[in-house]
Amino acid sequence: MRRPVEAGTAPAVPILALRDVSKTYRTVRGENIVALSQTSLAFEAGEFVAIVGPSGCGKTTLLNITAGLLRPSGGTILFRNAAIDGPTPEVGMVFQGPVLLPWRKVIENVLLPIEVLGLRPASRYRQRAADLIGMLGLAGFAERYPRELSGGMQQRVSIARALIYDSSVLLMDEPFAALDAMTREELNLELLRIWKMTGRTILFVTHNIPEAVLLSDRVVVMTPRPGKVSAVVPVPLPRPRSLALLGDPAFGAIASRIRGLLGPRSGPAA
Repeated sequence: MRRPVEAGTAPAVPILALRDVSKTYRTVRGENIVALSQTSLAFEAGEFVAIVGPSGCGKTTLLNITAGLLRPSGGTILFRNAAIDGPTPEVGMVFQGPVLLPWRKVIENVLLPIEVLGLRPASRYRQRAADLIGMLGLAGFAERYPRELSGGMQQRVSIARALIYDSSVLLMDEPFAALDAMTREELNLELLRIWKMTGRTILFVTHNIPEAVLLSDRVVVMTPRPGKVSAVVPVPLPRPRSLALLGDPAFGAIASRIRGLLGPRSGPAA
């Protein structure tokens, strides 16, 4: 939800910005592989931004660098105009898979970041975990183990875990890619509801063009490796959104434009 700037006022400082960020990997054979090349992006507070691009173009690398899980080879990451060079509680992440600890119950998996960060009081966060579990449709499953849940339910747990502490930015790396189409659509709508409730800034990596358009305010299109920004496509569709929007001609026009930018290999739903 991009907010207009009133005439005569300076634009707000982005909540998150990448300036000329690059990443080069060294292979075991001593070769240099450039995964990300001089990528610059800025994100406003409360925006939902999708990132699409061909496989291997550096989308996951970009998120890992933004999360502080990977050091860039060059460039700077700024949070509220201050440089960051490692993990911060202000930035949460949801991975491609749930990454749940099988020996911990649902509520214990949700509380894991609180234990790692040493946040107190524990009772407050335990109640928050219970509230999130209920909000994500998992009431009654707090004491279950991951093996007792479906794939979609496990991914809901991973989202609750990312929301348990008050991060300002949520990074999501193809979180629904392994789910069936119906569960994926259900979680897309659930994510939009959570985003509206929490006001977080979300960066969402996906290969699915309709998903990107349905969810986002803008879609960042990346080039093949070495990845960099090819285009940023605005999505000026009204909110709140529903699955009925997929049949709207304006929706189709935006999806077609993104597909054209990605090239013929993107396919009908890449």
